[in-house]
Amino acid sequence: MVTHTTPGAPGPESDPDDGYQRGLSARTVQMIALGGAIGTGLFYGAGGAIEQAGPALILAYLVAGLAIFVVMRALGELLIYRPVAGSISEYAHEFLGRFLGFTNGWTYWAVWTTTCMAEITVAGKYVNYWLPSIPVWVTALVVLIILFGVNLISVGVFGEAEFWFSMIKVTAILGMILVGALVLLPIAGIGPGSGPSVTNLWNDGGFFATGFDSALLSLQIVLFAYVGVELVGVTAGEAANPKVTLRKAINTLPFRIGLFYVGALFVILSVRGWRNFSDGNSPFVEVFSYIDIPAAAGIVNFILLTAALSSCNSGIYSTGRMVRSLAQRGEAPARLTALSGRHVPVAGIVLSAAVMVIGVIVNIVSPDKAFAYITSVSTIGIIFVWSSILVAHTVYRRRVARGEVEASDYRLPWAPYSTALALAFFALVVVLLFFSDSGRTAIVVGVVWFAGVTAAYFLRGRKAIVHSSR
Repeated sequence: MVTHTTPGAPGPESDPDDGYQRGLSARTVQMIALGGAIGTGLFYGAGGAIEQAGPALILAYLVAGLAIFVVMRALGELLIYRPVAGSISEYAHEFLGRFLGFTNGWTYWAVWTTTCMAEITVAGKYVNYWLPSIPVWVTALVVLIILFGVNLISVGVFGEAEFWFSMIKVTAILGMILVGALVLLPIAGIGPGSGPSVTNLWNDGGFFATGFDSALLSLQIVLFAYVGVELVGVTAGEAANPKVTLRKAINTLPFRIGLFYVGALFVILSVRGWRNFSDGNSPFVEVFSYIDIPAAAGIVNFILLTAALSSCNSGIYSTGRMVRSLAQRGEAPARLTALSGRHVPVAGIVLSAAVMVIGVIVNIVSPDKAFAYITSVSTIGIIFVWSSILVAHTVYRRRVARGEVEASDYRLPWAPYSTALALAFFALVVVLLFFSDSGRTAIVVGVVWFAGVTAAYFLRGRKAIVHSSR
């Protein structure tokens, strides 16, 4: 039984991690953190972003990365204070109240469920590179079934799979940066004799070649590329020695953003002028082909497939934990708290994977527009979730100042000013969504989603209050 104490706070006997095993080693958590922010948004989506923003995309990734760093340091402070599974929803519940805990948890679940739908969609397209006769929906279904099985076995198997997925992504980016750097060095003698140069960043229309407004509008694409960076927080309930492991993982974030995003784009746009990239084409394929690396397209296609599998693997993992956390608070059916004999939230994983099958159906009905339809929820949803982390952190700091909760020794620098700037940035991105067709679609879908979650709260949330007060 859970005894209700103060409104919006978890009961003193509640233990969101009850039944889990800390089966994620420090090595695994570090690699999940390293690869968590590297997905198809960088490998594949950056082509369209370059076409829209030109070289200024580097600045867009840098600015967005600074906001994400603030989010992660805020989350890190909360994780050191209380490392729990479903942490993102748990902190909203504790510091912002029951309604926002409910909304945050189900929205984060929706973000990863729809992201996984999108990833199995693009996985099908990547397989078509080698096997064009196989329908996209068939590959999507097979991928979902395999990753569903991986997550059901044990958290250790998930962690090992994600370790190697991340290793491939990280190695690919490091390899591209290294080869690109050698091409830019005239003494290396690699690649075309003329063309590659750092001057490509400004010699074709200037750094803001497509206009400052276009660079601003690219922020919505850039922000979506960072989805997954917060995944390390979800591992808190199953990470070995979480207060040490998570601190180290978050501390590497500035290095990851600087190297994998800013560094990679700097090299890409120096080796090849920005006009050579377009939506629907991977900039990595373009660069590798340009410098005449054998089988460049096939190599990068394999990396893209790996990135999609990694993202969906993470999606199944995180949604299963989030659903169980909600169920433990009475904000989802009680049967969703079920764990398997291997301490895996089997009921939550089954529910999430079943909903992800919608992605397969969408691919049958409308394969050309499936990606755009499905990602609308995740676009607006992740901004809400990240903003909730910042607001929860602000309330946490206030309670620490009043002596109501224990202070964390891992603190967000320059708060509350850094928090306010990051929230202002997210508000700007929401405003910018109104200036594009896809953004307006995301806004409409987001409004419908939050209306539905609010209605569900009043239907289910009242049961949760009765449940927690018994």
